[in-house]
Amino acid sequence: MDNYRGGVTIDHWTPEDDAFWESTGKKVAKRNLIWSIFSEHLGFSVWLLWSVSAALLPKAGFTFTVSQLFLLVAIPNLVGALIRLPYTFAVPKFGGRNWTIVSATALLVPTLLFAWAVQHPETPYWVFCLIAATAGLGGGNFASSMANINFFYPTKKKGMALGLNAAGGNLGVAVIQLFLPIVVGGAGIFGLVKASEGGFHLERAGYLYAVLAVVAAVAAWFFMNNLSGAKSSPREQLKVLSYKHTWVMSFLYIGTFGSFIGYSAAMPLLIKLNFWNQPVPTVPGIGINFAYYAFLGALVGSVARPFGGWLADKYGGARVTLWTFVAMIAGTLGVIYTLTLLVAVPTNTAGGSAASPYSDEVVAAVNANSELFPWFLVAFLFIFAASGIGNGSTYRMIPLILAIEARRKATPETAGAAMLKATKESSAVIGIAGAVGALGGFLIPMTFGAPWIEDPVSAIKVAFGVFAGFYVICLATTWFVYVRTTSFAGRAPSLAGANV
Repeated sequence: MDNYRGGVTIDHWTPEDDAFWESTGKKVAKRNLIWSIFSEHLGFSVWLLWSVSAALLPKAGFTFTVSQLFLLVAIPNLVGALIRLPYTFAVPKFGGRNWTIVSATALLVPTLLFAWAVQHPETPYWVFCLIAATAGLGGGNFASSMANINFFYPTKKKGMALGLNAAGGNLGVAVIQLFLPIVVGGAGIFGLVKASEGGFHLERAGYLYAVLAVVAAVAAWFFMNNLSGAKSSPREQLKVLSYKHTWVMSFLYIGTFGSFIGYSAAMPLLIKLNFWNQPVPTVPGIGINFAYYAFLGALVGSVARPFGGWLADKYGGARVTLWTFVAMIAGTLGVIYTLTLLVAVPTNTAGGSAASPYSDEVVAAVNANSELFPWFLVAFLFIFAASGIGNGSTYRMIPLILAIEARRKATPETAGAAMLKATKESSAVIGIAGAVGALGGFLIPMTFGAPWIEDPVSAIKVAFGVFAGFYVICLATTWFVYVRTTSFAGRAPSLAGANV
């Protein structure tokens, strides 16, 4: 068993062998999964660090416009999407343990730069954009982590393992959005948890996650493993670019994960823009405080993800994904309807006294919109839940599609090698789909508040209409490619006659 302890490279790894799995593989895979989740969790938190801090920058003395704030939120998502491809290929090249150490250590760059920048209100906006771009390093952790864990588990266990790994990482978004306002002294939680004392200090979040990144790197060094059998060259992995299913699944993943990460990034600013009124930091704000609710979307989507993998195992990933897009269309229409009911808030904030700095008209409009917020939140959380389920179901489909194709083409003599090749290729497809899907995290915030948009409030309504139309296209694609056929529509508990 010493050959399977943490910190070593494992040469013999046959998870499809039930005897090996029960005696050795399961325990080793679980240990690697736990520390993979921890590192990926931190990566997601750093990746979405700007999603919540951008909404707090005015409180720290920065005077950026709404469009500038949306761009700060979007930039890390673009970099995170682009960097996922090299992170995916790094696992079979350098080893899962080795790359986890590197990727965790790399998080020191965005965290420490963030801590420095937010203490200097005179910092130019373009410098903030560059620093926000480095947060994209955290987005790459997902691709390498998923590619790595895919090698550790047998095909029949991949759905739950990949779902747990992804959900643990996705929860990093909810954690940063919930606890950052508390840690930096910005806000508490419904009076149950108080904000940190000692004033408002955004830099605390940067320092905290820098320390946690070091912990993750050290833990990976001592407790994770490389698998020598997972080695392959980028040329071998790039072969999947010629596969039809690589691009179909990548497209569908834009609809599921792209929505999850894009809405997660934009949600704090969406709530603040539509339901909160505070013209200047020195005047107490009125309406709905985003700090109380922004984390809920990412939390719901993250918790739903393993459930999506389980549903895919039970009923078939294609069918689950199909109904996911039906639900996302319904939720988006609900959000649009709620937004059309909002009352325009007058720009005149002058009240009758210092105790009441807002006019009666402003207070009435904000109160009317606040009454609609529960309906907006429920519809939005419905979209998050559906996207989370879709994330789990689509990722469950990828390894099984390639495994089924490999089994069909293999002979009894070549079955073992074919399955190993399918595992390597599915890790590559997972990384590519993750990279393409993550582009939604950039496009969604930009659609809400790009620099050329003069009226972000109106643009938000139009944007949700565009997203609803896109989900219709995803729905049609899922039905046409997978559900209407029998080869990729059924359940996926085993490979014997299995369908996706």
